Order: sequence, then C-alpha cells, then structure tokens
Amino acid sequence: MPVSYKARRRLSLLILLVGLPAYIVVAVTIVNWLERPSLWVELVVYIVLGIVWALPFKFVFKGIGQADPDKPDE
Repeated sequence: MPVSYKARRRLSLLILLVGLPAYIVVAVTIVNWLERPSLWVELVVYIVLGIVWALPFKFVFKGIGQADPDKPDE
C-alpha cells in the first residue's frame, strides 16, 4: 500500500525531530559502553551508525524535497 506524499512529509518530520535525537543518544551510549575506544575506532562506529539509521527510512525521505506529485496542475 503506497503512502501519500503528505503522509511521507509528516512521517519524515517526525523521524527527524524525534527519532534522530533519540538515535543520537543511543549511538553515544553504545560508544560509551565500549569504554572510550581509540579515536579511529570511535570515528568508524559513528560513521557506521550515522549511515545505518537512515537505511530503513529511505522510502520515507525519497522525493520529499520535490513538488507534490499528488497535487493537480493549476
């Protein structure tokens, strides 16, 4: 079932305002559990976690910056 453009916009806003800060807290917590590894290991962990969070939401963010395709032409 396809999700409407308007619903995807609202969902993307919710993900960015609520989900991303929560994910940042989780990422910092994971790095702290590793007992402060070396700078390079920490950098790699943050890069991997920074990419991984967006993969499940790719369908939500795709095309959000474009004009509404559901809107009738004027």
